[in-house]
Amino acid sequence: MLLFAITGITLNHAASIAATPVVTTRNAPLPPLIVRALAVPPPAPDAPLPTKVAAAAKRAVGLDPAGHAAEWSDAEVYVALPRPGGDAWLSIDRASGRITAEITDRGWISYLNDLHKGRNAGTAWFWFIDVFAVACILFTLTGLLLLQLHARHRPSTWPLVAAGLIVPALLAILFIH
Repeated sequence: MLLFAITGITLNHAASIAATPVVTTRNAPLPPLIVRALAVPPPAPDAPLPTKVAAAAKRAVGLDPAGHAAEWSDAEVYVALPRPGGDAWLSIDRASGRITAEITDRGWISYLNDLHKGRNAGTAWFWFIDVFAVACILFTLTGLLLLQLHARHRPSTWPLVAAGLIVPALLAILFIH
């Protein structure tokens, strides 16, 4: 709840928070044997890359396009790899096997804001969300103080608090890519 409240404030003040996206471009060739797999027409215009092409692309540029819809044209295959807090894509020249990849990272604030998915709904809602977020922060902090006061009578208090922090962190690390 504390993280949700903080990202509520950062979303409402996004124009005031300066962010400089970091864009990384990577280029690499595919091995000639792998390039041959790109000559075969895809089964559908948005078919994912063949498994061996996706694996070679991952090794070459560090992005995993496996299972993602690809845009096939006569000249290239383009795979969009959107992600919270940034963006990524790769393009493979079907004739030469040359991979061009770009990764954009807009930082942790952008990442958390994207996960939060706030919406603009006018001035009244803007201020309501700020007041509500501050109330959530105060509620959370006073709740922790109350837990500390009563924890000696409830041995499961701190393990449950720790689980409330660890479980969402593990879910984010393991399942958000």
